Amino acid sequence: MDDAAYHTLGITPRQLSALKRAVPALHRWYRGARREMPWRETRDPYAIWVSEVMLQQTQVATVIPYYHRWLESFPTVQDLADAELEDVLRVWEGLGYYSRARNLHRAARQVVERHAGAVPGDRESFRSLTGVGAYTEAAVLSIAFGEDLAVVDGNVRRVLSRLITLEQDPRKGGPDRALDSLAAALLPPGTAALHNQSVMELGALVCTPRSPGCAGCPLRAPCRARRQEDPTAYPRKAPRRKVPHHQVAIGVVQDDRGKVLIQRRPYEAMLGGLWEFPGGKLEPGEAAEQALARELREELGLEAEPVRALPTVDHAYTHFKVTLHPFLCRLGTMNPRAGEGQPHRWVAPADLSEHPMPRANRKVLEALMPLVSGGQRDHKG
Repeated sequence: MDDAAYHTLGITPRQLSALKRAVPALHRWYRGARREMPWRETRDPYAIWVSEVMLQQTQVATVIPYYHRWLESFPTVQDLADAELEDVLRVWEGLGYYSRARNLHRAARQVVERHAGAVPGDRESFRSLTGVGAYTEAAVLSIAFGEDLAVVDGNVRRVLSRLITLEQDPRKGGPDRALDSLAAALLPPGTAALHNQSVMELGALVCTPRSPGCAGCPLRAPCRARRQEDPTAYPRKAPRRKVPHHQVAIGVVQDDRGKVLIQRRPYEAMLGGLWEFPGGKLEPGEAAEQALARELREELGLEAEPVRALPTVDHAYTHFKVTLHPFLCRLGTMNPRAGEGQPHRWVAPADLSEHPMPRANRKVLEALMPLVSGGQRDHKG
């Protein structure tokens, strides 16, 4: 660590030495307390890569069934590269943060094109792949290839912030870079896979956001926050901003064949590549039925008559919340065109499950299915 990092973190070389002396106890704790996880039973770089991408901002219990399903569908990099993006998104559906799946798919094709289907183990090559940032690079290369790179995720930031009672928000530029330096300084050479998983597991099982188990912590001796008896005061966080809440009207438009209209979201947008029922946000003072009619007319050149209001759906995303106001609609007239470049498709209700959709739209679909006929099934040539 350089002088700037010591200053930013508010610690001394002596305090750093005390932290280093506690690391072997951390490793012993991990060997005895580690949870069984499928990706910990393999050295396959591709499988480890998939797990690390899935685990970003997602809990282990949620990831495990998706991990198994993914490897059953795409057991190798070549299988993933050969797959159609829509099939990839359907396997990922419900896990959220869909750019992760799109980036994995694109990166798999790059691995096939540049590295003959073998995940590269050198930093420059692996970091050049789509979607690979500092965290993914450190996690995959340390665990799969033994590279001496320190992983810094949310769990690690919390552990380190409490050990040194960091007074700044650790996600900000200066403190964030200084914590990277501290994490690297605490990594004993040649132990990267063991060490990184030890720190992350400690944050997940012991040094938790609320009610941390300090009494059983292998790093309790040098931990400043424990000595202050206020570990949950760290890491420091900026006040939360008010989360926007959007009201959205959507139409389940059915034609005379019983088929339903869906649109595909632009790939570069949030939830990109997923199919959804058309609609849009309500403007101030606008009723949901009015908003829906306006959106269908403006985006698709479509006139449709609301037949029945379906149950509203509340859904929370990371940075905002939505309330969907869905309506079952009968098609009037349509000047066929895709709104803002969005492809659209008429699909038999029985076939909607074959199209990857946002979770909120799936909730609408659950209410819809008892009300519509199966329609004529689509036949793909």
